[in-house]
Amino acid sequence: MTIERQTYKGQAYIEIRQMLINGELPPGTKVVVRVLSERLKLSPTPIKSALAGLERDGFLVAVPHRGYFVPQVAPKDMREIYELREALDGIAARKAASTPGVREFVRTTLQPLYDEQHRLLHENGGQGYSDVDINFHRAIWHVSGNTRLVQFLDNLGGQLRFGSGSSSKVPGRISDALHEHAAIMEALADGDAPRAERLAREHVRRAADAFGDVVTTHTADEADRPGRSTEHTA
Repeated sequence: MTIERQTYKGQAYIEIRQMLINGELPPGTKVVVRVLSERLKLSPTPIKSALAGLERDGFLVAVPHRGYFVPQVAPKDMREIYELREALDGIAARKAASTPGVREFVRTTLQPLYDEQHRLLHENGGQGYSDVDINFHRAIWHVSGNTRLVQFLDNLGGQLRFGSGSSSKVPGRISDALHEHAAIMEALADGDAPRAERLAREHVRRAADAFGDVVTTHTADEADRPGRSTEHTA
């Protein structure tokens, strides 16, 4: 019975987290257990446990006597996440480059993902790129062999997408990112751990810089619009 409850809690966590990342539960939304319970066809118990876990992982905020809310993610928050991503992605790339069979990993795992990103850019205008991009990086995290590193990076990656911290909105950024991915792949295939770490860190840093451009442009656009406030429930 305990295993079954944990399974339901895990299912609820994954599905609600995806709703947050996809923007189905936008910032400012009050998360209502009853509605989620009906939506996911689960009892309130695993829903409440999942919400507590999401609050611990930074995806929700708990307001005393009011419940859970989807937080507003400030540019400062995103920059902090990028700083952590830079350090941890560098570690993952360094460890991956030292892994036996890394050249085969690049050929059979990373290269197809890179090719798909390239196709999406040139045939689909970049639509769907972000999903493949996170899979590209996640593959490197996993091959590093450090399970805790994978957990931290997966959580940070989710928070970036949840906070709309996508640098791919900057014109030309996807093309630049693909060149950076190619360089990382080459360093990994060569087993050059210091170079792989340096390139991975530079890649995240450039994404952070591009995100800063997105924030600046978005803020300027918002300043030209009449203010408005909306409330959502889910």
